[in-house]
Amino acid sequence: MPAYQDSRAHYLYEAATCGSVRAAAEKLGIVPSAVSRQISLLEDALGVALLERHRSGVVPTQAGQLILDYYRQHMAHRHDMLAKMDALRGLHSGSVQVVSGEGFAQELIDGPIRQFRQQYPGVSISLEIYGTNEIMRRVREDEAEVGLVYYPPADSHITARGSARQPMHAIVNPHHALSKAQSTSLQELTQWPIALLQGVYGIRQLVEYAEQTDRIRLSPALTSNLISVLISFVTTGQGVTLLPPCSITTELTQGRVCAIPVNSPTFQNAEMQLITRTGRHLSPAANRFLQYCMQGMQAFQATA
Repeated sequence: MPAYQDSRAHYLYEAATCGSVRAAAEKLGIVPSAVSRQISLLEDALGVALLERHRSGVVPTQAGQLILDYYRQHMAHRHDMLAKMDALRGLHSGSVQVVSGEGFAQELIDGPIRQFRQQYPGVSISLEIYGTNEIMRRVREDEAEVGLVYYPPADSHITARGSARQPMHAIVNPHHALSKAQSTSLQELTQWPIALLQGVYGIRQLVEYAEQTDRIRLSPALTSNLISVLISFVTTGQGVTLLPPCSITTELTQGRVCAIPVNSPTFQNAEMQLITRTGRHLSPAANRFLQYCMQGMQAFQATA
């Protein structure tokens, strides 16, 4: 596409991502008519409709999706080219986009990010926290270079650059009746109030799969989109939760909680994965950061 059409594709991308022309205009700081005009000019140039306009917003047509896929790849290649130019200057500048589940954030900051920045202080790191589905989408659509995710669904567009088995555990207060137990079961956990993550997280999806497999129904007393809320529920003695130990390394080290294995076959082979988009040529900075993650996170070291 000519450069001016690439510029217009940006407006299409923002409208599709934001869900409406008005929301895209607010994000870009311009009037909605300007966004609509640029999209219309692109449609005229290509001779095909790119957006379906509904009362609730806009949705890309099949042709629009092709343009969006092209635009994302074009921007990813541009980012990688600029990153390689930075590499020729010795990784003295540049950036790495990382998306992660909340449970990995503290260890990332304490380990790989701190170590990477000590070595390459001129390279900035963007770390954004999302649920499993959004992490997968952002990596798949080149909005992030590296993702760290728990129990991800199979996706041919995603490649696991590193993986580590992380079985789910019951997380309890050190004074809880289960704190000294060698193991527990889902059936036994129904005796206490339980807090669970919401369904957009791989952790909750794994729990739901275990419920179906073991034919046990857990009725959460509390659901949240934050692991920190579940930990507070446990540490204040209100009940138990289900999490992999890799998501609460700080709390375990401090002795604030105990992790008890759960006798559920479904939980045993769950993994955390370090992911990138299949076929994407990462920038030198992103490749180097991957190495720091593999070397600086406890779970990956345990499998080395």
